Amino acid sequence: MIRSPLLLAALAFSAGVALATPARASDDDVLQHFPEGPNRELVAHFCSACHSGKIVANQRMSRERWDEALSWMTERHGMPPLEGEYREMFLDYLAQAFGERTAEQHRRLPFAAPPARRNPFAAN
Repeated sequence: MIRSPLLLAALAFSAGVALATPARASDDDVLQHFPEGPNRELVAHFCSACHSGKIVANQRMSRERWDEALSWMTERHGMPPLEGEYREMFLDYLAQAFGERTAEQHRRLPFAAPPARRNPFAAN
Protein backbone atom coordinates (compact mmCIF):
# COMPACT_ATOMS: atom_id res chain seq x y z
CA MET A 1 0.00 0.00 0.00
CA ILE A 2 1.35 3.46 -0.95
CA ARG A 3 1.33 5.74 2.06
CA SER A 4 3.14 8.76 0.70
CA PRO A 5 0.77 11.31 -0.87
CA LEU A 6 3.66 12.74 -2.88
CA LEU A 7 4.55 9.33 -4.33
CA LEU A 8 0.89 8.63 -5.07
CA ALA A 9 0.56 11.98 -6.88
CA ALA A 10 3.74 11.32 -8.89
CA LEU A 11 2.47 7.89 -9.96
CA ALA A 12 -0.93 9.27 -10.94
CA PHE A 13 0.69 12.09 -12.91
CA SER A 14 3.09 9.78 -14.76
CA ALA A 15 0.23 7.40 -15.63
CA GLY A 16 -1.78 10.31 -17.01
CA VAL A 17 1.15 11.53 -19.08
CA ALA A 18 1.69 8.05 -20.47
CA LEU A 19 -1.97 7.83 -21.47
CA ALA A 20 -1.97 11.30 -23.04
CA THR A 21 1.21 10.81 -25.10
CA PRO A 22 0.29 9.95 -28.70
CA ALA A 23 1.98 7.00 -30.34
CA ARG A 24 4.64 7.87 -32.89
CA ALA A 25 3.59 7.22 -36.46
CA SER A 26 5.62 4.71 -38.41
CA ASP A 27 7.40 5.72 -41.62
CA ASP A 28 4.74 3.84 -43.61
CA ASP A 29 1.97 5.86 -41.93
CA VAL A 30 3.75 9.14 -42.61
CA LEU A 31 4.61 8.34 -46.23
CA GLN A 32 1.33 6.75 -47.30
CA HIS A 33 -0.17 9.99 -48.70
CA PHE A 34 3.01 11.22 -50.36
CA PRO A 35 3.74 9.83 -53.84
CA GLU A 36 7.22 8.71 -54.83
CA GLY A 37 9.56 11.44 -55.92
CA PRO A 38 12.77 13.25 -55.01
CA ASN A 39 12.67 14.62 -51.44
CA ARG A 40 9.52 12.67 -50.56
CA GLU A 41 10.75 11.62 -47.11
CA LEU A 42 12.03 15.08 -46.23
CA VAL A 43 8.75 16.79 -47.17
CA ALA A 44 6.54 14.09 -45.65
CA HIS A 45 8.23 14.14 -42.26
CA PHE A 46 8.41 17.93 -42.14
CA CYS A 47 4.73 18.39 -43.03
CA SER A 48 3.44 15.59 -40.82
CA ALA A 49 5.04 17.19 -37.77
CA CYS A 50 2.04 19.55 -37.72
CA HIS A 51 -0.74 17.87 -39.68
CA SER A 52 -1.83 14.76 -41.49
CA GLY A 53 -0.48 13.88 -44.89
CA LYS A 54 -4.09 13.77 -46.08
CA ILE A 55 -4.29 17.54 -45.69
CA VAL A 56 -1.28 17.99 -47.96
CA ALA A 57 -2.50 15.37 -50.46
CA ASN A 58 -5.90 17.06 -50.77
CA GLN A 59 -4.32 20.34 -51.86
CA ARG A 60 -3.80 20.76 -55.57
CA MET A 61 -1.89 24.00 -56.05
CA SER A 62 0.55 25.55 -58.47
CA ARG A 63 4.15 26.06 -57.43
CA GLU A 64 3.38 29.73 -56.78
CA ARG A 65 0.44 28.85 -54.51
CA TRP A 66 2.57 26.31 -52.62
CA ASP A 67 5.19 29.03 -52.15
CA GLU A 68 2.52 31.36 -50.72
CA ALA A 69 1.22 28.56 -48.47
CA LEU A 70 4.70 27.93 -47.04
CA SER A 71 5.09 31.64 -46.28
CA TRP A 72 1.62 31.76 -44.72
CA MET A 73 2.35 28.75 -42.47
CA THR A 74 5.60 30.39 -41.35
CA GLU A 75 3.99 33.76 -40.61
CA ARG A 76 0.67 32.58 -39.22
CA HIS A 77 1.51 29.29 -37.50
CA GLY A 78 5.17 29.59 -36.59
CA MET A 79 6.44 26.95 -39.00
CA PRO A 80 10.24 27.07 -39.21
CA PRO A 81 11.12 29.09 -42.31
CA LEU A 82 12.24 27.17 -45.37
CA GLU A 83 14.85 29.11 -47.25
CA GLY A 84 17.25 28.71 -50.13
CA GLU A 85 17.79 25.25 -51.56
CA TYR A 86 15.51 23.62 -48.95
CA ARG A 87 12.58 25.76 -50.04
CA GLU A 88 13.28 24.89 -53.67
CA MET A 89 13.41 21.17 -52.80
CA PHE A 90 10.03 21.44 -51.05
CA LEU A 91 8.46 23.45 -53.86
CA ASP A 92 9.78 21.03 -56.50
CA TYR A 93 8.25 18.07 -54.70
CA LEU A 94 4.94 19.72 -53.76
CA ALA A 95 4.35 21.12 -57.26
CA GLN A 96 5.16 17.75 -58.85
CA ALA A 97 3.25 15.55 -56.39
CA PHE A 98 0.34 17.86 -55.56
CA GLY A 99 0.20 20.32 -58.45
CA GLU A 100 -2.94 21.65 -60.06
CA ARG A 101 -5.07 19.15 -61.96
CA THR A 102 -5.88 19.69 -65.59
CA ALA A 103 -9.54 19.76 -66.63
CA GLU A 104 -9.14 16.23 -68.08
CA GLN A 105 -7.66 14.87 -64.83
CA HIS A 106 -10.50 16.43 -62.88
CA ARG A 107 -13.12 14.85 -65.17
CA ARG A 108 -11.62 11.40 -64.51
CA LEU A 109 -12.11 11.67 -60.73
CA PRO A 110 -14.76 9.26 -59.40
CA PHE A 111 -16.80 11.96 -57.66
CA ALA A 112 -16.99 14.02 -60.86
CA ALA A 113 -18.89 11.22 -62.67
CA PRO A 114 -22.69 11.29 -62.79
CA PRO A 115 -24.43 9.17 -60.14
CA ALA A 116 -25.08 5.55 -61.04
CA ARG A 117 -28.76 5.82 -60.08
CA ARG A 118 -31.42 8.48 -60.15
CA ASN A 119 -31.50 10.76 -57.10
CA PRO A 120 -34.95 10.26 -55.52
CA PHE A 121 -34.83 13.78 -54.04
CA ALA A 122 -34.05 15.52 -57.33
CA ALA A 123 -36.83 17.39 -59.11
CA ASN A 124 -38.08 15.55 -62.22
